[in-house]
Amino acid sequence: MGIQVISRDGQPEYAVVPWEQYQALLRAAGQAPAEVLASEVQGDVASAPLPAFSEVAQIRQAKGIAPEQLARNVGVSPAYLAMIESGERQPDAAIRRALAWHLGVAGWSEPS
Repeated sequence: MGIQVISRDGQPEYAVVPWEQYQALLRAAGQAPAEVLASEVQGDVASAPLPAFSEVAQIRQAKGIAPEQLARNVGVSPAYLAMIESGERQPDAAIRRALAWHLGVAGWSEPS
C-alpha cells in the first residue's frame, strides 16, 4: 500500500492513499464509492479568481479570527502575518497552504 503519512509536531495528522485504495476502503466500510466533480480535480482552473494575499486581513476579519490566533495556527509570528497582510512579504508554499486551510480559501497552495 502506497500510503503517505503527513505529521505535525511529531504526530501523524493525515494519511494520503492512492485513489483505488481509498475506494476499496470506502467499500469495506459499507459506504458508496466517492465521486469527484470535474471542478474538484487538481489542475482544473476555477471560474472565480483567487483572492490576493493582500486580502488576507479582510478574509481573516470576515471570519472573526484574531491576527494572533491566525499567526499561531499558521506557524508564523504576528509580525510576519502583518507583513503578509500588508503585502510587504509573499508567503512561501507552506505558509500559503496553512493560510488556505485556516481561512478556507481553496487554491492558495500555488503562487498566484
